[in-house]
Amino acid sequence: MRIDLPRRLAAEGLGAAFLVATIVGSGIMAEGLACDPAVALLANTLATGAMLVVLITILGPVSGAHFNPAVSLIFALRGDLGARDAGLYVPTQIIGGIAGTWVAHLMFAHPLLEFALRERSGIGQWLSEGIATFGLVATILAGLRHDRKAVPWLVGLYITAAYWFTASTSFANPAVAIARSLTNSFSGIRPSDLTGFVVAELIGALAGLVLTGWLFRESAPTQNHEFETPS
Repeated sequence: MRIDLPRRLAAEGLGAAFLVATIVGSGIMAEGLACDPAVALLANTLATGAMLVVLITILGPVSGAHFNPAVSLIFALRGDLGARDAGLYVPTQIIGGIAGTWVAHLMFAHPLLEFALRERSGIGQWLSEGIATFGLVATILAGLRHDRKAVPWLVGLYITAAYWFTASTSFANPAVAIARSLTNSFSGIRPSDLTGFVVAELIGALAGLVLTGWLFRESAPTQNHEFETPS
């Protein structure tokens, strides 16, 4: 069934808002309760991975559950999402993410408007974001090809793992990065570091598209050229 654009945009904005509210809110909660930064990061990780499974499961049938401009770009390049729709998905995702940050601030009695001071810059951080987004796109496209019903779990589990094997803790999402620049809390990123993150994420997403396009390309059927003797 074709879902009309307003409902798809609502799903994208709502999903991005809940995703960022989970990232920021669980980060604030974890930082307040845990004395060990590793425990705080683990709590933040589990909450984010779990929320992704929920959001993709319930909103995927409506909008595709991108919640991520890099993912929308990839689907537009594949021809699965029209250029006009992609042009509306992206700002909706960004606005939804910012709203999620503000909701988390209101819930935890933080100032509504603030800017992050946490530095996240350098080659290691940018490489991490490129790899994180590359892996996310590859996971999504491979999952859609092999087992569509598994995609929510594949993405949730991938992000859960990527929190820990990347130096950047795997933002892998320009909308999330922008929203996290507006919270001076555990999950924040300085606004001045955003450009490097977003560029790395877009490059990683494009690399993921190219690789999966080659890796899962349909092979032409081979012909049997064995010599046959006449009967």
